[in-house]
Amino acid sequence: MIKLKLIFFSCIFALAANAQTPAHLVRPGDTLKKDAFINTVEQSLQLFLADYANQNNYDSIINALNYEPGDAPQFSDEVYCERLEKMNEMSPFHLDCNAATLSTIKFFAQNRRGFARVVLGRSTLYFDLFEEKLAEYGLPIELKYLPVIESGLRPQVKSRAGALGLWQFMYRTGLYFGLKENSYIDERMDPVQATDAACRYLRQLYGIYGDWNLALAAYNAGPGNVNKAIRRSGNKTTYWEVRPFLPTETQGYVPNFIAAAYLLTYHAEHNIVPMDVKVHYAQLDTMCLAAGVHMNSISKLVNWPVDDIKALNPVYKTTYIPSTKPSQCISGPLEKIGLLVSLEDSLYGLERKLYSGEVAPVVKPIDLEPVVVDSLDSLGNSLPALGNYIYHKVKSGETMGTIATKYGVTVEQIMEWNALRTTNIYVGQRLQLKSGPGGATEQKDVPKVEPPKPVKKYYSVKSGDTFSKVASRHGLTQAQLTKLNPGININRLTVGQRLRVK
Repeated sequence: MIKLKLIFFSCIFALAANAQTPAHLVRPGDTLKKDAFINTVEQSLQLFLADYANQNNYDSIINALNYEPGDAPQFSDEVYCERLEKMNEMSPFHLDCNAATLSTIKFFAQNRRGFARVVLGRSTLYFDLFEEKLAEYGLPIELKYLPVIESGLRPQVKSRAGALGLWQFMYRTGLYFGLKENSYIDERMDPVQATDAACRYLRQLYGIYGDWNLALAAYNAGPGNVNKAIRRSGNKTTYWEVRPFLPTETQGYVPNFIAAAYLLTYHAEHNIVPMDVKVHYAQLDTMCLAAGVHMNSISKLVNWPVDDIKALNPVYKTTYIPSTKPSQCISGPLEKIGLLVSLEDSLYGLERKLYSGEVAPVVKPIDLEPVVVDSLDSLGNSLPALGNYIYHKVKSGETMGTIATKYGVTVEQIMEWNALRTTNIYVGQRLQLKSGPGGATEQKDVPKVEPPKPVKKYYSVKSGDTFSKVASRHGLTQAQLTKLNPGININRLTVGQRLRVK
């Protein structure tokens, strides 16, 4: 996942593999055993990434300009236009300096300083990802500023119209570009998946209009509204010619984008210091899970707060990460993910103990499922006013819909009987189902679908493949791929070599 990490490791291991040091030049540190050597490299890597994450140049600029903490400098129109022209020299965008953009830049510089500071802090978690994906699709790097005006770089923000995520995908548009949603997952909130979808969407829009500003307008208002505006303008071909015929909100969209791009580029000159952040993108790693897991289990095992887990994994609607094919993954700081990989078996064991009833009381009652409970008074007489109930214990893989089908009732009835506001349920939860006329009766004819048995899967190395590329292609970390292929030299892959990837 992390290019810097891979480059660093490649250099270190290449040097270790190829160096032929004469015996009289060997020093004690050169004879480290494998585990000690890897540990030393890992510590060096951590220091390198921490240093990279803290790199900035705003302090030197602010000091050179002798700004006080509360200063909000203003500049002449000529200065703003000169800076935009410098940005234009390095961009296929037309970052026009006109009355609309100048007024918006001045407004942002005076009234959006706090917003800029917060977004600059959040950018350390997302801009490297955006740039990597934009470069992959051959798109302008300046598009990384688009989620700034769309979502303020908040992956869980939802608009009044229902758009969601960093790139603010509507539900149907997200589905069109392959972003799935179910009770536990909404890929519109997944930074990687949504960024990939946004790149494909923007590439299509540019292919239609051949003008990046018009493509941005279409991203905001939809191609239909842009096409109407083009017709009303007399079939003009540039954004500024078409702009008067666009919806009011879209008329301000491109100036807002230009202002955001300007202010985040020249934030130091405007005495804006980024907000402090807990983790940088370069310090993240990813682990894919072999089973459904609650974030609480992860938190207890590696001392990682649930709120921090959720913040770095916004794709999950709840604190439960379901079991799917292909596997769901979790991102986090290198040290937490590394610890999780080494304790993977313990993680699933803890999950079972916490959520599958393995932690037993002194006397464990026999769990007959379903159980019909009659309400009785002290004389053993039935109390029909209280009603009879079946209690169902939720198993892994079950949803509210499958449980309703099993007992011949509706999801709404289950929610009413259990005073539930949503259809979210968790493994081990006991649901109360009313029996009798109009109530629940277990449907004996519902077939049980057995999950497929796990099978081994292999991949043949092709020209240009590296160990990290193979791992990434199959949704694995290098540690997981190494675990599946013990004894493999990760720096000396040969074409045709078979690697186990599942």
